[in-house]
Amino acid sequence: MSTEQPRLSDSARRNIPSLTDPAIPVPPDTANLREGPDLHPLCTPLLPLIGVWQGAGEVVYPTIDGPLHFGQRIIFAHDGRPFLSYSAQSWLLSGPPGPNSTVVRPAARETGWWRPQEDDSIEVLIAHHTGIVEIYHGKPRSLVSWELVTDVVARTTTAKEVNAAQRLYGIVPGEGSANGTDTGDTRDLAYVDERAMEGQPLQPHLSARLTRIAG
Repeated sequence: MSTEQPRLSDSARRNIPSLTDPAIPVPPDTANLREGPDLHPLCTPLLPLIGVWQGAGEVVYPTIDGPLHFGQRIIFAHDGRPFLSYSAQSWLLSGPPGPNSTVVRPAARETGWWRPQEDDSIEVLIAHHTGIVEIYHGKPRSLVSWELVTDVVARTTTAKEVNAAQRLYGIVPGEGSANGTDTGDTRDLAYVDERAMEGQPLQPHLSARLTRIAG
């Protein structure tokens, strides 16, 4: 616990860097619930996601020579209106995360919006730099987990074939938690992504575990 406390104190003081000169005439997004506008009541079921998360994951699929390993940063933020902004940036690693792993090259980029509804459902729009746009419908599975399934997948003429996807996100006890027990602040964001693409049926593709670094 003593090694975890400095990290928690640091993240509580951090937020998304923003341009202040010249300042835009509206408040910037915040990924720190201690700063900025109040969270819209419709976003309360998504509150645990808000923050800046960074960690590593694994890519597997029959059409790739894997598994491959990647680093990733995800930002969930809000501006007081009834949605969260979402962005994810990844980088390919030379091997499993560790002292001998190095960054090979930039990898996937995603941006989008999580739109909670009055009936507790969630509409999620995600655009990929590879020319794919996905519209998910989802719902909370618990207070700290959310399941999303694609309703529409659109792609440009140069994008790979993707026909369906589903994701499961969850807040899980941090690896620094005593005996794996959730002690409140020592929590990670974990997710799995399943895809049907390149002629393959729906199956696991991505998984990652990220630690809160801001918010």
